[in-house]
Amino acid sequence: MPLATEKGQVTDWPGYIGASVGLLILIGLVYWLMRQGWNWRRTTQSDLPQPPTAPDELGEVLLAAPGRYHGTTTAGNWLDRVVAHGLGTRSLAELTLTERGLLARRPGADDLWVPAADLAGARLDSGIAGKVVPSGLLVVGWRLGGRGLESGFRLDAADEHEAWIEAVGALVTRTKTTKTEEAAT
Repeated sequence: MPLATEKGQVTDWPGYIGASVGLLILIGLVYWLMRQGWNWRRTTQSDLPQPPTAPDELGEVLLAAPGRYHGTTTAGNWLDRVVAHGLGTRSLAELTLTERGLLARRPGADDLWVPAADLAGARLDSGIAGKVVPSGLLVVGWRLGGRGLESGFRLDAADEHEAWIEAVGALVTRTKTTKTEEAAT
Protein backbone atom coordinates (compact mmCIF):
# COMPACT_ATOMS: atom_id res chain seq x y z
CA MET A 1 0.00 0.00 0.00
CA PRO A 2 1.54 3.34 -1.04
CA LEU A 3 2.08 6.04 1.56
CA ALA A 4 0.65 9.51 0.99
CA THR A 5 3.44 11.95 0.47
CA GLU A 6 1.37 15.10 -0.07
CA LYS A 7 -0.36 17.00 2.67
CA GLY A 8 -3.82 18.41 2.01
CA GLN A 9 -4.47 22.05 2.80
CA VAL A 10 -6.56 22.03 5.96
CA THR A 11 -7.65 25.67 6.05
CA ASP A 12 -7.91 28.43 3.51
CA TRP A 13 -7.63 31.49 5.77
CA PRO A 14 -7.42 34.08 2.98
CA GLY A 15 -10.60 32.62 1.46
CA TYR A 16 -12.46 32.66 4.80
CA ILE A 17 -11.37 36.22 5.56
CA GLY A 18 -12.35 37.38 2.05
CA ALA A 19 -15.77 35.74 2.30
CA SER A 20 -16.34 37.25 5.77
CA VAL A 21 -15.39 40.74 4.61
CA GLY A 22 -17.62 40.34 1.56
CA LEU A 23 -20.55 39.26 3.75
CA LEU A 24 -20.03 42.22 6.10
CA ILE A 25 -19.97 44.61 3.14
CA LEU A 26 -23.21 43.07 1.81
CA ILE A 27 -24.92 43.39 5.22
CA GLY A 28 -23.75 47.00 5.49
CA LEU A 29 -25.08 47.78 2.01
CA VAL A 30 -28.49 46.25 2.79
CA TYR A 31 -28.67 48.21 6.05
CA TRP A 32 -27.74 51.45 4.27
CA LEU A 33 -30.41 50.86 1.59
CA MET A 34 -33.05 50.20 4.26
CA ARG A 35 -32.06 53.41 6.03
CA GLN A 36 -32.29 55.37 2.76
CA GLY A 37 -35.77 53.92 2.16
CA TRP A 38 -36.90 54.93 5.64
CA ASN A 39 -35.57 58.49 5.12
CA TRP A 40 -37.22 58.71 1.70
CA ARG A 41 -40.56 57.63 3.21
CA ARG A 42 -40.20 60.28 5.94
CA THR A 43 -39.57 62.91 3.25
CA THR A 44 -42.62 61.90 1.19
CA GLN A 45 -44.78 62.09 4.34
CA SER A 46 -43.48 65.51 5.41
CA ASP A 47 -46.84 67.12 4.55
CA LEU A 48 -48.50 65.17 7.37
CA PRO A 49 -49.03 67.52 10.32
CA GLN A 50 -47.73 66.78 13.80
CA PRO A 51 -50.29 64.74 15.79
CA PRO A 52 -51.96 66.75 18.56
CA THR A 53 -50.67 66.54 22.11
CA ALA A 54 -52.83 65.09 24.84
CA PRO A 55 -54.78 67.58 26.94
CA ASP A 56 -53.97 67.97 30.62
CA GLU A 57 -57.42 66.69 31.57
CA LEU A 58 -58.35 63.52 29.67
CA GLY A 59 -61.86 63.21 31.07
CA GLU A 60 -63.66 60.09 32.20
CA VAL A 61 -61.74 56.90 31.46
CA LEU A 62 -63.83 54.36 29.54
CA LEU A 63 -61.17 51.66 29.06
CA ALA A 64 -57.48 51.24 29.85
CA ALA A 65 -55.11 48.39 29.00
CA PRO A 66 -51.42 47.69 28.50
CA GLY A 67 -50.21 46.38 25.17
CA ARG A 68 -47.92 47.00 22.24
CA TYR A 69 -48.09 49.64 19.49
CA HIS A 70 -47.26 48.08 16.11
CA GLY A 71 -47.33 51.17 13.90
CA THR A 72 -49.53 53.38 11.78
CA THR A 73 -50.39 53.01 8.10
CA THR A 74 -52.49 54.94 5.62
CA ALA A 75 -56.12 53.85 5.80
CA GLY A 76 -56.89 50.89 3.59
CA ASN A 77 -53.24 50.00 2.89
CA TRP A 78 -51.86 47.86 5.69
CA LEU A 79 -48.34 47.86 4.19
CA ASP A 80 -47.93 51.63 3.72
CA ARG A 81 -46.25 52.45 7.04
CA VAL A 82 -46.33 56.07 8.20
CA VAL A 83 -42.93 57.00 9.65
CA ALA A 84 -43.35 60.77 9.99
CA HIS A 85 -43.45 62.15 13.55
CA GLY A 86 -42.43 58.82 15.08
CA LEU A 87 -45.63 57.04 14.04
CA GLY A 88 -43.63 54.17 12.56
CA THR A 89 -41.80 53.32 15.78
CA ARG A 90 -42.98 50.11 17.42
CA SER A 91 -43.14 50.25 21.20
CA LEU A 92 -44.89 49.20 24.33
CA ALA A 93 -48.06 51.18 24.95
CA GLU A 94 -50.56 51.93 27.67
CA LEU A 95 -53.90 52.56 25.93
CA THR A 96 -56.53 54.77 27.53
CA LEU A 97 -59.90 55.52 25.93
CA THR A 98 -61.77 58.50 27.36
CA GLU A 99 -64.76 60.57 26.31
CA ARG A 100 -62.26 63.05 24.80
CA GLY A 101 -60.25 60.55 22.74
CA LEU A 102 -57.66 57.77 22.67
CA LEU A 103 -54.25 58.09 24.33
CA ALA A 104 -51.39 55.67 23.74
CA ARG A 105 -48.59 56.38 26.21
CA ARG A 106 -45.43 54.97 24.62
CA PRO A 107 -42.28 54.76 26.73
CA GLY A 108 -39.26 55.62 24.61
CA ALA A 109 -41.41 57.25 21.90
CA ASP A 110 -43.80 60.18 21.59
CA ASP A 111 -47.25 59.57 23.02
CA LEU A 112 -50.08 59.30 20.52
CA TRP A 113 -53.27 61.30 21.17
CA VAL A 114 -56.29 60.91 18.89
CA PRO A 115 -59.16 63.30 19.74
CA ALA A 116 -62.63 61.72 19.73
CA ALA A 117 -63.64 63.93 16.78
CA ASP A 118 -60.85 62.38 14.67
CA LEU A 119 -61.63 58.74 15.49
CA ALA A 120 -63.21 56.77 12.63
CA GLY A 121 -63.74 53.37 14.28
CA ALA A 122 -61.96 50.19 15.25
CA ARG A 123 -61.78 46.62 14.04
CA LEU A 124 -59.96 43.36 14.59
CA ASP A 125 -57.43 42.52 11.88
CA SER A 126 -54.56 40.10 11.43
CA GLY A 127 -51.86 42.53 10.35
CA ILE A 128 -50.60 46.08 9.97
CA ALA A 129 -47.37 47.68 8.74
CA GLY A 130 -45.87 44.37 7.72
CA LYS A 131 -46.58 42.80 11.14
CA VAL A 132 -48.91 39.79 11.00
CA VAL A 133 -50.48 38.48 14.20
CA PRO A 134 -52.82 35.57 13.43
CA SER A 135 -54.60 35.95 16.77
CA GLY A 136 -55.47 39.54 15.89
CA LEU A 137 -54.63 43.20 16.30
CA LEU A 138 -56.84 46.07 17.41
CA VAL A 139 -56.77 48.47 14.44
CA VAL A 140 -58.03 51.98 15.19
CA GLY A 141 -58.95 54.25 12.28
CA TRP A 142 -58.48 58.01 12.63
CA ARG A 143 -57.86 61.20 10.66
CA LEU A 144 -54.87 63.52 10.76
CA GLY A 145 -54.72 66.60 8.58
CA GLY A 146 -57.46 65.27 6.30
CA ARG A 147 -55.70 61.91 5.76
CA GLY A 148 -57.12 58.62 6.93
CA LEU A 149 -54.74 56.60 9.09
CA GLU A 150 -54.92 53.29 10.94
CA SER A 151 -52.89 52.37 14.03
CA GLY A 152 -52.39 48.80 15.20
CA PHE A 153 -52.29 47.71 18.83
CA ARG A 154 -51.96 44.31 20.44
CA LEU A 155 -53.39 44.33 23.95
CA ASP A 156 -51.75 42.10 26.54
CA ALA A 157 -55.18 40.55 27.14
CA ALA A 158 -56.27 39.79 23.57
CA ASP A 159 -59.76 38.83 24.71
CA GLU A 160 -60.38 42.54 25.45
CA HIS A 161 -60.14 43.55 21.76
CA GLU A 162 -63.89 43.17 21.19
CA ALA A 163 -64.72 45.44 24.13
CA TRP A 164 -62.36 48.08 22.69
CA ILE A 165 -63.95 47.81 19.23
CA GLU A 166 -67.41 48.36 20.72
CA ALA A 167 -66.28 51.23 22.97
CA VAL A 168 -64.48 53.08 20.16
CA GLY A 169 -67.50 52.59 17.87
CA ALA A 170 -69.86 53.95 20.53
CA LEU A 171 -67.57 56.96 21.11
CA VAL A 172 -67.46 57.69 17.37
CA THR A 173 -71.27 57.50 17.17
CA ARG A 174 -71.71 59.83 20.19
CA THR A 175 -69.19 62.30 18.78
CA LYS A 176 -70.87 62.39 15.35
CA THR A 177 -74.31 62.80 16.95
CA THR A 178 -73.02 65.69 19.05
CA LYS A 179 -71.47 67.36 15.98
CA THR A 180 -74.71 66.97 14.02
CA GLU A 181 -76.76 68.46 16.88
CA GLU A 182 -74.34 71.39 17.23
CA ALA A 183 -74.48 72.06 13.48
CA ALA A 184 -78.30 72.03 13.53
CA THR A 185 -78.52 74.73 16.20
